Amino acid sequence: MKFRFKVTCCMIILMALCFGAGSSALISISFQNSLNQEKQSAQESYRMILNTLQVVNNLEQLSEKNDISKILEQLSSRGTFWAALQLHANTDTLYSQGTAVPYFIDLSSQIDNTHLASTIFSVSDTTYYLQLSGSFFVGKTIFLLDIAYDISSIYEARLQQQYTYRQIFLVLLAGCGFFSYILSYFLTRPLARLSRVSREIANGNYDYRSNIHSNDEIGAVSKDFDRMADHLKSSIEELHGTMDKQNLFIENFTHELKTPMTSIIGYADLLRSQALSGEDQTDAANYIFSEGKRLEHLSLKLLDIFVSEHGNITFTEACPADIIENFANHLKPRLALEHIGLEYECETGYCRLDTDLFGSLLVNLVENARKALPEGGCIQIGCTMSEEGCHVTVADNGRGIPAEALTHITEAFYRVDKARSRAQGGAGLGLTLCQKIAELHHGALFFESEETHGTTVTVTLNGGRT
Repeated sequence: MKFRFKVTCCMIILMALCFGAGSSALISISFQNSLNQEKQSAQESYRMILNTLQVVNNLEQLSEKNDISKILEQLSSRGTFWAALQLHANTDTLYSQGTAVPYFIDLSSQIDNTHLASTIFSVSDTTYYLQLSGSFFVGKTIFLLDIAYDISSIYEARLQQQYTYRQIFLVLLAGCGFFSYILSYFLTRPLARLSRVSREIANGNYDYRSNIHSNDEIGAVSKDFDRMADHLKSSIEELHGTMDKQNLFIENFTHELKTPMTSIIGYADLLRSQALSGEDQTDAANYIFSEGKRLEHLSLKLLDIFVSEHGNITFTEACPADIIENFANHLKPRLALEHIGLEYECETGYCRLDTDLFGSLLVNLVENARKALPEGGCIQIGCTMSEEGCHVTVADNGRGIPAEALTHITEAFYRVDKARSRAQGGAGLGLTLCQKIAELHHGALFFESEETHGTTVTVTLNGGRT
């Protein structure tokens, strides 16, 4: 059952209970008031008759039972307020008048000197009587007088009220049902829209929104639901992006493995199956060795990336200037063989670093700069301290990076110049590792480059100051 039908049913039931209880109580109170008024009127009439008999008794000194019967007969002939009357002494009935006399109830045991006994009896389903019974003395004889008053009109009025109540109740029930449904429809329409939004999102339509604008709880739920949908869409897009990157990574990784493995297998098969000259054997062995070193270099880079993502990072107090100076002094002789200069200028200070990852960062940044330099170029390393840690810059005056490549150079296996990078032994993982190291130090990489003028890489490391 839909919620709007539940609301409608609840409102109908509530109206029925309230109106039914209120109307029943009103009819009951009205009936009881009318009955009490009729009883009071009947008691006054009854006492008037008793007073009349007592006055006559005092004036004429009634002594015979027939005298009282004659007085009652005379009162009846003048018009009466009662429907039936019966006078009796002991077990003798002295006078009776009216068709309801046979239905009188013996109330003699309930009569005393100060109170009248009363009861209600019915002759049929539509005829009701109020019976009053009392006693009086004539001489030493006790007389009992029973009088019945017709109160059928009171019961008829109650039946008419009940009939009118049922008619009004049915009309109100229908009206309440109609207006309750209309009201519940407008109240639950936003819920139906929210339900439709959830189905649309479940079916893959992540752009669908409820857009319910109201200042109540449903409006708040709608806003929360739309925010959840926005977050879900962002998460799914991010997940798709991650999956695309993973697929591209696997594709590039497979390609990087395929080329050297094909060469290694081919030259190994050539050495195994054919007799080669000493020079050819040396060339084949050298090629196998170089391709094997390429695979070793690739596996080490991948291992470094894995360790940086999943390994335990230990921050210790260190001086970046000392690490850079030691690194540059060991690297200068090798770069000098390629006629490449190395300069450094560092600000002294201490911060929290993972020294092993910091060393890998320097190695990869300088190695990338070296590959971009022609013979006779220069690499400059700089370091300045900050409130959160330090800033490291590595600049070269090499060929530079095209603007369209700057947003992709930290992607795994991405190369600006694929032919030159492969010839130099690169796998396109160095800057990916550098970015991971910067992120682990709560920092980032920034690139400034101009083609034919060189590149500057700035790394912010925010591991903290000591």
